Amino acid sequence: MSHPTPDSTTAGIAASPSPVADHGTKAPGEESLAPQRTRIMGRGSYFLAWFGGCVSIGTFTMGSSVVGTLNLVQATLAIAIGCFIIGIALALNGAAGYKYGIPFMVQARSAFGFTGTRLPGLVRAVPAVVWYGFQSWIGAGALNMVSATLFGFDNLVFFFIAFQFLQIGLSVMGFQGIKWLENIGSAFILASLVYMFYSTVVRYGDVLSANLLTMEGSWGMPFWGATMLFLGIYSTMMLNVGDYAREHKQGTPTSLLTTIYAMSILPCTLFMGLIGFMVSEATGVADPIQVFANAVDNTPLLMTTLLFIAFAQVTTNVLNNVVPPTYVLMDVFKMKFRTATVLVGLLAFATFPWKLVQPGSADGLQLFVQTYSAFLGPIFAILVVDYYLIRRRTLDLGQLYDAQGPYRGVNPAALVATAVGIASALTFSSVSWYASLIPAGLTYYLLMKTWAPCQRFCH
Repeated sequence: MSHPTPDSTTAGIAASPSPVADHGTKAPGEESLAPQRTRIMGRGSYFLAWFGGCVSIGTFTMGSSVVGTLNLVQATLAIAIGCFIIGIALALNGAAGYKYGIPFMVQARSAFGFTGTRLPGLVRAVPAVVWYGFQSWIGAGALNMVSATLFGFDNLVFFFIAFQFLQIGLSVMGFQGIKWLENIGSAFILASLVYMFYSTVVRYGDVLSANLLTMEGSWGMPFWGATMLFLGIYSTMMLNVGDYAREHKQGTPTSLLTTIYAMSILPCTLFMGLIGFMVSEATGVADPIQVFANAVDNTPLLMTTLLFIAFAQVTTNVLNNVVPPTYVLMDVFKMKFRTATVLVGLLAFATFPWKLVQPGSADGLQLFVQTYSAFLGPIFAILVVDYYLIRRRTLDLGQLYDAQGPYRGVNPAALVATAVGIASALTFSSVSWYASLIPAGLTYYLLMKTWAPCQRFCH
């Protein structure tokens, strides 16, 4: 099913606060933009999905990028604060998707309009495809290192192509496949990261205690900039969290949802960020694969760890980097789910991920995160203000699926507020996501209340 119409997807539910949830099962790949009725993830399953899906290999590189700026305590607190903010943000913006069962692209119509949603859709999709390609290249590099060490076969391009087509095959299964992949893989991922952290401390303990614990570091702007770097990795997911929340069975209070988000993301982010931070401090290496090689000096254990890391790229990509651009293609080009997932997988080839994995990749990825966070923050603020202050947490599903209704076209207030937020973010680039929130949200609220061209969107 591609694009829902008012008659086929909202009949009988427009007047109700949310669609009736069916906690049964659905066929693999049976995804659409229609309000979600069949919800397949309970609290435990939802927690494990986020746990397994947040293993972004770029977190190692983000850890490397703050070496020389923060000490070990500051780096640990920066990661923890970033994850706590992420939990709150995910719960706030995921509320509409959780309550009404609607995806991000439908939720955004009330703020941006049917045509205007192409802006937040593009802003969300492009970083996802870039991360998809980057993490696929890292996963392929891990597999290639295993192959070269054990069998003498060294061909990174072969493994990249094979690895990418494997992920495409898994992606077409939709959330039914994602659920089981994430749930089964989480235990292996955690065991791998715990071992990596332990091995790093044992191998470099003396150097780290001499450098990282004694240096003064900074509690000022560099510290808050570091919280945004770790937060920025997930700032894309803050936009389309409704895509996942609509799969979670109803009945979980907001406070518990916030805890689920924060505590599922914190362990992996903390381990990966600190591993990258410590190894880079001790060796000067930023390339994640080389980080692993330097942290583990036992070949069988290194091979096992690399296989775990390759598997972790699969769990992260299929959840966080395939679903968002897939739904964007479904909305804009009226594609079916499986067709869109295949196209997204092919687009990842065009991101030239090998250019991001260079000796200076930490600086490059840091700039990338800071730059796209400048666009993501304003859109997040607009969506939250729209849902809580303009709509008062009440949406009319019939209007959201009516292309000729009050949300047709483009909402100028959202575009102006986005531009204001971006300008603020770029002015304070080191904390771009934070700097964009109040200017964008306040501008949107005032324009919606006072500017005549926006009144059609105030229903």
